[in-house]
Amino acid sequence: MGLTSDSTGKGAVDSGLFLNRAENEYVVALAGNPNVGKSTVFNALTGMKQHTGNWAGKTVTNACGRCSHGDKSYILVDLPGTYSLMAHSAEEEVARDFVCFENPDAVIVVCDATCIERNLNLVLQTIEITPKTIVCVNLLDEAKKKNITIDLEALSHELSVPVVGVTARSGEGLPELMDALDEMVAKEMDFIRPVCYPPEIEKEAEALSREISPLLGGRLSPFWTAVKLIDYDEKLCEGICQCTGCELKSRSVEGFTKEKISDEIISAIIKRGEEIAGKVTSFANEKYYERDRKIDRILTSRIFGIPIMLMMLAVVFWLTITAANYPSELLSRGLFFVGGKLEKLLIYVNSPEWLTDMLINGIYRVLAWVVSVMLPPMAIFFPLFTLLEDSGYLPRVAFNLDKHFRRCGACGKQALTMWLAKNWMPFLQTLSFHA
Repeated sequence: MGLTSDSTGKGAVDSGLFLNRAENEYVVALAGNPNVGKSTVFNALTGMKQHTGNWAGKTVTNACGRCSHGDKSYILVDLPGTYSLMAHSAEEEVARDFVCFENPDAVIVVCDATCIERNLNLVLQTIEITPKTIVCVNLLDEAKKKNITIDLEALSHELSVPVVGVTARSGEGLPELMDALDEMVAKEMDFIRPVCYPPEIEKEAEALSREISPLLGGRLSPFWTAVKLIDYDEKLCEGICQCTGCELKSRSVEGFTKEKISDEIISAIIKRGEEIAGKVTSFANEKYYERDRKIDRILTSRIFGIPIMLMMLAVVFWLTITAANYPSELLSRGLFFVGGKLEKLLIYVNSPEWLTDMLINGIYRVLAWVVSVMLPPMAIFFPLFTLLEDSGYLPRVAFNLDKHFRRCGACGKQALTMWLAKNWMPFLQTLSFHA
């Protein structure tokens, strides 16, 4: 992300997100799924002109940066990576609320060209909220290696918003992305309805949108607001009421339970994403996903999913706890051997006893102990954790545990923090014991 005077020291304190916006600056939100190269796009556009902190009242990190193109200046807000704006976690809630209620001048949704269908879920939800959306299809080089072709013009036609293909790592396509952004912020656009819902929900939402449209004052899409009032989400509806300054009441649909309404809305978005992806994506090898599907059937199955996860956790735990003892012991011996030589050197030069004791026993040996205990496990665990994430196994773990975690009000992604805690608690206990 780059270190600046604003992102270190006092600038690192959690004081919320404050946009010190000049009169001629445009605010642009950068959204996307995790691991689609969103941060690469953000870094390429903003360089070192960045500020990091936390969202107000959240442990979710935010990053803001400035960039300019032509005669226009922008503040880019890097939203947390999220798969959906139907908030089930703090990250999703932060991303949704910023897009809905902070009135950004444009939203850039970064997508992965190698799996465009999965990304369209977030794209469609964003377009429903604001028509000032630009779809940035990243990783075109990776798609080319896998013989995947995306028809960007057809995708733009299906979504009714600009679509730009980029390879953020090399900077290819970024000037075109900024050109599209310049054009987007300079014009007014009508709200778009990219998804068709079941007739009963459409009819009720149409009627409700006509009622509430005068109350919204153009701040929110009437149809999207009506759908969200029907699919009642307490926090979101409270935010809508605060944004509009009006008391908007939820509405039921005859013959539909709350759960059925939510299922129908989610299904409609997913089906629309599948339909669009099928029209704009072509594969040199039509069975490209076959291997992934076979792996999914094993790693996320009801029979094998949990046992494989436990076995994998046990292997990682053993490597970071037991196997790390061997390099830790060697490192400890080497550092304490050097410490002994340093102590003899200080005695040889007639260093005062209190100074020798402070430097050797008070500083060097404490640091040597911490390094020898913590460095080997870190050097083993973090590469392993990165490998599991890049291979796609950690999202499968989150999927396996999501149902069980939801029973206690959590979500499957919190399993990853449990892995971290499980692996690092013994080291923290060891350090506190010796301290």
